Amino acid sequence: MGHRAKTKGSHTVRSRVLLVFGGDSSEHEVSCLTAGTVTRALDRERFDVTCVGIAKGGRWVAVDEASVRSYAIVDDHLPTVDPSLPDAVLIRTPDGVDVARVDGDALADRTHVDVAFALLHGPFGEDGTIQGLFEMMGVRYVGAGVLSSALCQDKGAMKQQFAVHDLPTGPYVIVTKTQWATNPQECLARIGDLAAPWFVKPARGGSSMGITRVTTARDLPAAIAEAHDFDPQIIVEQGVLGAREVECAVLGSSDGPPVASLPGEIDVHTESRFYDFATKYLPDQPVDLVIPADLPREVIESVRDLAVRAFVALGVEGLARVDTFVLSDGTVILNELNTMPGFTATSMYPKLWEAAGVSYTDLVTRLLDLALARPLGLR
Repeated sequence: MGHRAKTKGSHTVRSRVLLVFGGDSSEHEVSCLTAGTVTRALDRERFDVTCVGIAKGGRWVAVDEASVRSYAIVDDHLPTVDPSLPDAVLIRTPDGVDVARVDGDALADRTHVDVAFALLHGPFGEDGTIQGLFEMMGVRYVGAGVLSSALCQDKGAMKQQFAVHDLPTGPYVIVTKTQWATNPQECLARIGDLAAPWFVKPARGGSSMGITRVTTARDLPAAIAEAHDFDPQIIVEQGVLGAREVECAVLGSSDGPPVASLPGEIDVHTESRFYDFATKYLPDQPVDLVIPADLPREVIESVRDLAVRAFVALGVEGLARVDTFVLSDGTVILNELNTMPGFTATSMYPKLWEAAGVSYTDLVTRLLDLALARPLGLR
């Protein structure tokens, strides 16, 4: 599928992958956990790897592969990038990009890379920023481009695009920090036009960070303040009562339309049924991922069709997890698209493909091959 390993004489020349992880967002630890999983899973007959971590605060540092391979949850603690490591730099060359470690006044371990895989979740990684850097540096990379990454990271802009393309979604309002500071009553009035419960979220966040489920109006100010701690722009969504939360994995193709997995369902065994950070990533949580979802065949096909339509409409490439709600009458509506979804060994995206017979290693290989097959320059 797509690009294959290069040969030189009788020897196979492996492609070198630049893994970038960590990041200056609230999802730093999850990104590191993903990096450990991907590093351990890479097909070593096809790929070599160079690892660059972005520490909290934004420093790019060179991380040795063995350290990244060891990233895991230990006593409910997630890994982080060590900010004391040597700086790492990207260098534009006539043939693409090199990566080097800063060693005093010199550069060490300078290595050419063929493809970048940004395992970054949330702002400054999943939102088009690092994609723009890769475009300027002339390196191929896994996943969506600048515009589609930005659209899918901003929940308000994404839902506006849903409306433009006649894709169904639920009611919502946007509340900026300035609007809340200058006229909170007007903001509360707009939220009051939505039926409770409300989900108050950072507009450009993920992994359920800063999200609050609110059932009474008196709790809205605290929830808004918490969400604004993560993002000056928040979104308040009307809860969909009686709906089932169903997710679908979409994988791009270099020579045909994208492909959707069978959908899976998140079954949270708590009173609120809220799929929060702990239930997503920490072990021994009260949640099951039901794959495939126990739904009528026609509803399953509706989920898959809507997932592909949304993927295409928003110009996504490579991969996306498409989150939907299935209403009690079988109607399917969109919640959101994630262009760099949770990608740990227990995350829904790889689990959905595993159920379809695609191993984690094969999935990573397919994504890298898609990136390697894509021409440089304007999409």
